[in-house]
Amino acid sequence: MNLLSYKGYTARVEFDGRDNLLIGHVNDISDIIGFHGESVSELRAAFEEAVDDYLEACAKLQLEPDKPASGKLMLHVDPAVHAAAIKAAKRERLSLNQWAGRVLAEAAHGGHPGPRPEG
Repeated sequence: MNLLSYKGYTARVEFDGRDNLLIGHVNDISDIIGFHGESVSELRAAFEEAVDDYLEACAKLQLEPDKPASGKLMLHVDPAVHAAAIKAAKRERLSLNQWAGRVLAEAAHGGHPGPRPEG
């Protein structure tokens, strides 16, 4: 899979052999932003135009644009919970970031692991 990046947004790119087009969709947001082109330069220009149009439309409608999550999360928890989490991570031979990422992914996906967290 190929990715494009622009203004903090990333898009996946696929080739449609039937229509001989490169097709792109912005990743990791709820809103749908799609674009296409017949060449890499056309596709890149269409991607940037689609993101700019999306941001302009949000501003015009006074809506906050959907943004991808950064992957950084700051939490403040009870010190006893923090200590217990450190011990749980050590028992599983994981860093606290790896352990917390796994636990959060399982909770977010209803007890199923979901995508493997980085860290």
